[in-house]
Amino acid sequence: MSELKARITDAVKTAMKAGDKTRLVTLRMITAAIKQREVDERQDMDDAAVLAVLTKMVKQRREAAVQYRQAQREDLAAKELAEVEILNDFLPQPLSDAEVEAIIDEAIRETGAGGIQDMGKVMGVMRPKLQGRADLGAASARVKAKLTE
Repeated sequence: MSELKARITDAVKTAMKAGDKTRLVTLRMITAAIKQREVDERQDMDDAAVLAVLTKMVKQRREAAVQYRQAQREDLAAKELAEVEILNDFLPQPLSDAEVEAIIDEAIRETGAGGIQDMGKVMGVMRPKLQGRADLGAASARVKAKLTE
């Protein structure tokens, strides 16, 4: 079992003992998403795969919160954002803009990228380093800007 999955399992037990229903529901949702993906792919997930699931869940909840706010449903938006906070407990510390910029520059040097046609190579090198620690969409836009200079 991956270290991250073990931490999530321990957090479920702690939330059960503490009677923290909100946290428990969210943690069970995480566990269900991980198990579903393991069943679909027929293999145990490592920390990187669990991180990808958590990152996707955070993105979904943030998007849902925006939509709930547009529909003037602050109660549901607050619930989604509370789930994001719980999910963030299991994500690594976010990278600063300078750190993301350094990773982008390193990936461009490492791949020898010379233009926009090499964007896929650069993103392939960067993705594992940024997964769960930075917004990949924003990083992609920064790579595109650098490669078109």
